[in-house]
Amino acid sequence: MSAIGFTGGMLDRADALRHDEGALAAALADPSARLLVLDGLLPATDDGLLGWTTLADLPAGAQPILLGLDGGGRPHFTALTAGMRVDNAPAMRSPALMALLASLSGGEAATYAAARSVIDWHVRHGFCANCGTATVMFRAGWGRRCDACGTEHFPRVDPVVIMIAEHDDRALLGRGKNWPAGRYSALAGFLEPGESIEEAVAREVAEEAGVVVTDVRYVASQPWPFPSSLMIACIGRAASDVLTIDRNELEDAIWVSRADVRAVLAGEVGPFIAPPPYAIAYNLLTAWAAG
Repeated sequence: MSAIGFTGGMLDRADALRHDEGALAAALADPSARLLVLDGLLPATDDGLLGWTTLADLPAGAQPILLGLDGGGRPHFTALTAGMRVDNAPAMRSPALMALLASLSGGEAATYAAARSVIDWHVRHGFCANCGTATVMFRAGWGRRCDACGTEHFPRVDPVVIMIAEHDDRALLGRGKNWPAGRYSALAGFLEPGESIEEAVAREVAEEAGVVVTDVRYVASQPWPFPSSLMIACIGRAASDVLTIDRNELEDAIWVSRADVRAVLAGEVGPFIAPPPYAIAYNLLTAWAAG
């Protein structure tokens, strides 16, 4: 399987520094420390590499967040900018961002994904879910603490199953509303409380396409920073190819042959347009096409 997008980060997350105020202060004072250059939540890039500057360029009122250490021990930071709001730091993707992501290498995209997800979490979780009091950042940016009730809050990750149902050497693909013309991809949906991965796969396929799925097997996973999900890729066996599409969830769904998938992934014209290579759906299709 080819490299999965947003994986392969090269920074040591340096968890020990998050608990050591002295070591963190030294990292912040390190003249070699680097600060990720962002325009809101858009990364600055040059020839597939992220843009970095020094902590001297930290905006007034911004709070540094430790991303980790490189191989030489040099600390790397991102920052939560003062006054950033959800409405000017959208979690969803934009055409400009998609173009930038296509140019980033895997390791660079992984660093960006971590920075984007943790910043978005801070923007959305400025108040204590227990008592409603404003919270403060701690643990080098990897937590928020309520000084009123003592509750500690940590960045959340939402698990999402993404799956191909197969039947008679064909794969079930779906099309979301407002997707680019011709684009089809694997079905996907959030896990619900009290549900296993296998149960979520079966439920989502049944809800969206009316197909019963069994024999679910895990393929791979991917961090997905929009805003902060973990995509869990699976393949399952469909009992039937009869579709009952939930039009609230999908615009369309189709069965495609292994030959068609191989052709599309090879760049040939086929019955659908594949998801972009940085999406795990692309890897999932590649794994299924390889048999």
